[in-house]
Amino acid sequence: MRRATCAKWGASAVAVALVATGCGGGSGASRSGVVSASWGDPQNPLEPANTNEVQGGKVLEMLFRGLKRYNPKTGAAENVIADRIETKDSQNFTVTLKDGWTFSNGEKVTAKSFVDAWNYGALLSNKQKNAPFFQYIDGFAQVHPDTGSPRAKTLSGLAVKDDKTFTVKLNQKFSTWPDTLGYAAFMPLPQAFFRDHDAWIGKPVGNGPYTVDSYEKGSVLRMRKWDKYPGDDPARNGGIDLRVYTDNNTAYTDLQAGNLDLVDDVPAAQLKNVRADLGGRYINQPAGIIQTLAFPMYDKRWGRPGAEKVRRGLSMAIDRDQITREIFQKTRTPATDWTSPVLGPKGGYKPGLCGEACEFHAAKAKQLIKEGGGLPGGRVTLAYNADTGSHKDWIDALCNSINKSLGEDQACVGAPVGTFADFRNKLTARRMSGPFRAGWQMDYPLIQNFLQPLYYTNASANDGKFSNASFDKLVNQANAETDQKKAVATFQDAEKILATQMPAIPLWYQNGSGGYSDRISNVALNPFSVPVYDDIKVN
Repeated sequence: MRRATCAKWGASAVAVALVATGCGGGSGASRSGVVSASWGDPQNPLEPANTNEVQGGKVLEMLFRGLKRYNPKTGAAENVIADRIETKDSQNFTVTLKDGWTFSNGEKVTAKSFVDAWNYGALLSNKQKNAPFFQYIDGFAQVHPDTGSPRAKTLSGLAVKDDKTFTVKLNQKFSTWPDTLGYAAFMPLPQAFFRDHDAWIGKPVGNGPYTVDSYEKGSVLRMRKWDKYPGDDPARNGGIDLRVYTDNNTAYTDLQAGNLDLVDDVPAAQLKNVRADLGGRYINQPAGIIQTLAFPMYDKRWGRPGAEKVRRGLSMAIDRDQITREIFQKTRTPATDWTSPVLGPKGGYKPGLCGEACEFHAAKAKQLIKEGGGLPGGRVTLAYNADTGSHKDWIDALCNSINKSLGEDQACVGAPVGTFADFRNKLTARRMSGPFRAGWQMDYPLIQNFLQPLYYTNASANDGKFSNASFDKLVNQANAETDQKKAVATFQDAEKILATQMPAIPLWYQNGSGGYSDRISNVALNPFSVPVYDDIKVN
């Protein structure tokens, strides 16, 4: 699952190292037709089922094509390798593949390519981070039990019928399940992956518009156009050099100096000047990302009856408009629900669904907190990882707003945690004593993805451990609904419970921001805030 809590960059510069390895600039034949872009080393090897963070996801989008792909402009799930996905009951599906698809090593893409990949991703002993994406397929509990060893090695809900056909049985009705299949976890794998796993990890082989040319960890990953790519969206450039930066300010400086073509995360310190620096080569557009403050509902001080008034009061004490304007220079939009505007009305976004709980009302905030028994211990601490600079700025701004609303200087204070890894370890160990920064970057453009993984009882990304039987029931009903309008309306009914209980405070929707050099054109970000690399042209 793509948590928006992932740290993109640390604080050290690598300009000297980049120059030393030949990645800090250059021109002529070495850059002919190739786009240079800022990047960060991925957390794990580039296995589709083991990549759940943004940097690795960028590579998989270039290296693979699956049954579906999310339209780079609209986000709609569109068939790619799937010819059709059919069901009569929203629980049993038949998948039929198109002809003509191969991996870059010449292997054919068949039904077995998908079934073997999904079985590998789901099996507990393979320790794949995206294993929860297979939880809806029948037999998941046997191959990935909560405790103990697997009782089976393959998912009972998967069956290969022939080279072009396989069937899927889910363990519950899930009418929009086919639209999840554009996510990286569901990509096919060649038999080379299983025959010599170490060799494949060293140089991954996929079926997308690019191949891996070379990878120097900590320096650069070179992707090159695959000339025999069978899809209808071939690369419009010769390749992409993904250059590793540990400081986005250094990347931005290289962009200005002409040593880099593309930066897809403009640093906060540069937002005031970016339009003057880049003009029309600055990108600022909505993305499927929401920032929240989540509560540790396992802590009785925050999960007790009546504490919902305190949580709602804190939400109303936050002046979102002022913070997004002054801290983020309007690259964020105050949130009024728990999803994202990129979904659109048909996809489930409903502005204002949170109601007055997401509006700034200082006097009512103070009243609600008092009615709810006051802040635990008289103070609220907001936890965040301190290894990236921008979080402290907005956490301090949140506390300033809360303190001003409550008329107390120290009612709210930031609680920095040293590193992102330490922060995540505290979350998984349930050791948070107060609200903590959270958020979500969508895996696929469905309202279900913004609700079920984060707030359903015992869901994989439910770090605050919120549990509400009525919410769970509505999510189950929505998943089983075959009429999209009714499904969306039922999910929105579940959201209304979040507005009452406030297990997480919606703060703002995050835009994707980027900038590029005059050496390239046709540059855009997709709804996930990732550059559409294959569309970029070198002038």
